[in-house]
Amino acid sequence: MEQSSIFDSSIKKNSPLADRMRPRNLEEFVGQNHILGPGKVLRRLIESDSITSMILWGPPGVGKTTLARIIAEKTHAHFETFSAVLSGIKEIRDVMKQAEERKRYGSRTLLFIDEIHRFNKSQQDAFLPYVEKGDIILIGATTENPSFELNSALLSRSKVFVMNPLTPDDLMVLLKRAVADKDRGLGKLKIKTEDDVLYKIASFANGDARVALNTLELAALSCPSAEDGTLYITEQVLEEALQKKTLLYDKKGEEHYNLISAFHKSMRNSDSDAAVYWLARMLEAGEDPLYVARRMIRFASEDVGLADPGALEQAVAAYQAAHFIGMPECGVNLAQAAVYLALAPKSNALYVGYNAAKKDALDTLAEPVPLHIRNAPTRLMKELGYGDGYKYAHDFENKIADMECLPENLKERIYYAPTGEGEEKKFREKKQYLQRLKSDKN
Repeated sequence: MEQSSIFDSSIKKNSPLADRMRPRNLEEFVGQNHILGPGKVLRRLIESDSITSMILWGPPGVGKTTLARIIAEKTHAHFETFSAVLSGIKEIRDVMKQAEERKRYGSRTLLFIDEIHRFNKSQQDAFLPYVEKGDIILIGATTENPSFELNSALLSRSKVFVMNPLTPDDLMVLLKRAVADKDRGLGKLKIKTEDDVLYKIASFANGDARVALNTLELAALSCPSAEDGTLYITEQVLEEALQKKTLLYDKKGEEHYNLISAFHKSMRNSDSDAAVYWLARMLEAGEDPLYVARRMIRFASEDVGLADPGALEQAVAAYQAAHFIGMPECGVNLAQAAVYLALAPKSNALYVGYNAAKKDALDTLAEPVPLHIRNAPTRLMKELGYGDGYKYAHDFENKIADMECLPENLKERIYYAPTGEGEEKKFREKKQYLQRLKSDKN
């Protein structure tokens, strides 16, 4: 019997907009060009009906389930789907038994498991024999790192495809499509809105198509109609629908840079209260928490540096926490790092030193590496003098040799000048000690 389309609109009439507007084919699918663009590996596998077991890893709302459904439409295999939240060992065995029966008659079974990371080890182990024998083609969707959540044996038999958060421009395509579509979308409602308002929805969604489309639908349903029946979705309507202000925030606009500047400068000025406030302003307005975390990683080296070597560890840990748990839970992780950085001793010595070295490097790109510190892996290089005069530091007292390591025209140039702030005082004392040793050798 012919398999009915899983995109049958008759069963979706009362579904949320995000469900009704699911892309039905690769042409409608938005984003993930790195794996689904023309000529890319996953697109070729789908179009040639050569699907192998795979794991789709990415945050919510990026199209993992939709892509699995598109694959189901394209493949000639029997498509089965169930959720790891609702299914147990018994259901798995039943499906596997049916898959074995189909294989006897020359039919493949493609099994899609949503939230596969929720299966425990014994449940995951139940799939292994059937994947190995080729009874099923497994497609698992997960928001968690497969390296940590899936059995190594199952993982080794599956190709992992990473799906990225959708960009605001990707979401704009979906939002405009939903506004215009009269069959599945909101096209019959006579909606009028501006691109700026749609872009605010796209920014608020933070890469999640489901959030973006459901927000649009909520705004449309809560919008009073004009006399001619037109629904004007304005910024005010959007704020009322979201029950929060958009906080004058635009990730592409001036306010984006104003807020990150305020945040950075508050930490630099050791004002932990202001830092937490500007952090909250950004996050609650829809800023990508990973962007904020990356800025703090930069700050840790630019404005704290070796005055507190632990600052970089805190910032990197905050990034990892934000990546693992996302918003809104990661707000407190980012706040912890922001307060740590604000209250840490400050030094820009590394920042100043690197910029000075960068300038010299750009001015002397053609300057050859001194012969005595060149690598000499071949006889010819040795005959040309590579490595001649090199002094192995471990052969000398205090592990320091009387040897210039900079090019001749930059001899004795100083780039890193440590301050006396915090832990950097120790690095200053160490550097002064090493300089005295070098002077004594001369």
